[in-house]
This record gives sequence, structure tokens and C-alpha cells, in this order.
Amino acid sequence: MKTQHRKAAITAYKDRMIESGIYAIRSLASGQVWVGSAPDLSTIRNRVWFTLRQGGNPHRALQAAWNAGGDEDLAFEVLEVLDEDLSPSMRSHVLRTQLGHWLEELGAARI
Repeated sequence: MKTQHRKAAITAYKDRMIESGIYAIRSLASGQVWVGSAPDLSTIRNRVWFTLRQGGNPHRALQAAWNAGGDEDLAFEVLEVLDEDLSPSMRSHVLRTQLGHWLEELGAARI
């Protein structure tokens, strides 16, 4: 029974729809905003929060905001989800273009 459950979980994970897009992290205390792009939006928050908890995030201002206020100070937000029908090369191009748009729009720092 355990093996069947594990196989079903692996199959479900492989079959899930992956959404690419643009996300923002906002400091509620300072108003600072960081924007990034991700090929898989469902995993990026956990990845960033892990590096912040470990004290090893490469973005010093973001790490400083975490150190000052922790998880309660930072808000994660998906800004844009790309069309799933884009080819891989077009998806990469659109991610770069839209990242630039959101950086300018929000006056944000790039992640």
C-alpha cells in the first residue's frame, strides 16, 4: 500500500502544471520591493525563504530586511503568470522582458 501511495504522489508531482512568472517580495516595514522571475512559481517562495532563514541570501538588502523583521515583515506576491502555451525560448524572452517592466513599474530591486 505504501509503495502505491508513493508512486501516485510521484506521478502527481510530475504531472502538475508548472507556472512560470514574475514575483515580488515586499518589506512591510520599509516598503522596499524586490522582483524576480521564476520558471516554477510554486517553488520559488520556499527557495528564497530557505536562503533567508539560513542567512545566505545573496541579496544583502533583502537579507537585512529578513534579519530585522523576519517572516512577518516580508510578503510574497505573484505579479504575473505566463501563458502556458509559450515555447521554452519564448518563455525565457517574455520572462526577461516582463521582469524589466515590473522592476521599472515598482521601482524595485532585482532578485
